[in-house]
Amino acid sequence: MSASNEVVVVIPARGGSKGIPRKNLARVGGHPLIGRAITAARGAALVDRVVVSTDDEEIASVAHAYGAEVIERPADLSGDTASSESALTHVAQLLEEREGLPPSILALLQCTAPFTTSGDIDGTLRPVINEQADSAFAAVSFKHFVWSAEDDGRAAGVNHDGGPRVRRQDLAPQFLETGSVYAMRYDALVAEGHRFCGRTVLNQVPESHCFEIDTPTELQQAQAMAHLLDGTTITEALPERVGAVVFDFDGVFTDNAVWVDQDGQESVRCSRGDGMGIAALREAGIPLLVLSKERNPVVAARCEKLGLPVEQGVDDKRSALARWLSAQGVEPPHVVYLGNDVNDLPCLEYVGCAVGPADSHPAILGALHVRLRSTGGCGCVRELCDHILERMRG
Repeated sequence: MSASNEVVVVIPARGGSKGIPRKNLARVGGHPLIGRAITAARGAALVDRVVVSTDDEEIASVAHAYGAEVIERPADLSGDTASSESALTHVAQLLEEREGLPPSILALLQCTAPFTTSGDIDGTLRPVINEQADSAFAAVSFKHFVWSAEDDGRAAGVNHDGGPRVRRQDLAPQFLETGSVYAMRYDALVAEGHRFCGRTVLNQVPESHCFEIDTPTELQQAQAMAHLLDGTTITEALPERVGAVVFDFDGVFTDNAVWVDQDGQESVRCSRGDGMGIAALREAGIPLLVLSKERNPVVAARCEKLGLPVEQGVDDKRSALARWLSAQGVEPPHVVYLGNDVNDLPCLEYVGCAVGPADSHPAILGALHVRLRSTGGCGCVRELCDHILERMRG
C-alpha cells in the first residue's frame, strides 16, 4: 500500500458519554478536554496534521477553534460499541479518497487522558517513524503486587508467587498502559486490524501523566490536579494584552466571612494590600470592574474606597459582563476575571483568563486557568494585580 509521508494524529471524540455527559467538553485547567488534546498534538514536533473525528456539532466547533481539522464520524461508527480503530481507519480512508494517498503513520490520542504532553506524543511516534517498530504506546513503570480473586474466593498472586514478601523495589519492572497515546504504521493497522500491530514497543512516560477520566470523581480529581501538573504560572496564563480586569467581591476582596452586630449591621474583613495593586492597575489605564450579586452597602463602600466601579445586585453576571465589555470596546479573550464561587462560572468560562483564589469552590476548579496562592480576603487581589503588572513590564 502506497502512502503519503504524513504523520496524522486522530482524536476520537463522540458526543455521547454515559458516565459523564458531554465528557469531551468538560473543562480541566480552564480548557475543554478536547482542547487540551488538540493543543498537545499541535505542539508535537513530529506531527503534521491533527484531525478530530466526531459526530457532535459543538465538539466540532470547539475543535476548529483550537486549530484541528474535523472529520464527521458516521452514525454507525459513533455508538457505544464502536472501536477507536474504526475511527482511525475511517479518517485514513477518507483522507485517501480526498487526497489520493492515506497517511503513512497514525497516532491515536485520547482526550480523556488530560495530562498527555507533546513530548509524550513525539516519544511514542519516534520508534514508528524511525522504523524500529510498527506500533508503539505510552506506558508507565509499574512495581506493585497484583492479586487475583479465584473462583473459590482465594487470593492468588499474579506477578508474584504469593509466598514470602520481597521488597517492592526488587520486583521486575512491569509497565502499565496509560490509555493516552498510540502510534502505528497505517499499513500494519490495515493488515492486522488493531492498534498493537506488527512489532510493538512502549514509550515510558512520567507516572504523573498516567491518568484517565471515566467517572465524575476522576474528573474532579483531574480538575484539582491540573493546577499542579500543568505547571502554568499566572503570568504565562494572562492574555498577551490585558484589556480589562473584572472581580467578584465576596470571597475575593473578603474571606467570605461576615460580622453581624445586634442591630443587624454587617461588616467584612478585607486586605489593605489590595488598594496598592488596584491603584497601580488603574494608573496603567486598565479598565476595572467589580460584579457582585450582593446588595449590601459594604460592597459599595469598599469599592468607593478603592476607586473601583461596581455593579451590585447582579443575578446574571455573564450578561452584565458582556454589556460592560461591549461598552469598553474590549473582547472577552483579553479579559481577566477573578471569582471564587459557582455564580462566577459563566463569567470564568467566557473570558480569556479565568483566575480563582486558593480557596475557590471545587465546582469552578475546572474552569480556572490559574489558581492563586492567596485565599479570598487575604491578598488574592493584590497577587493578581502584581502578576498583571509584571506581565505588562514584559
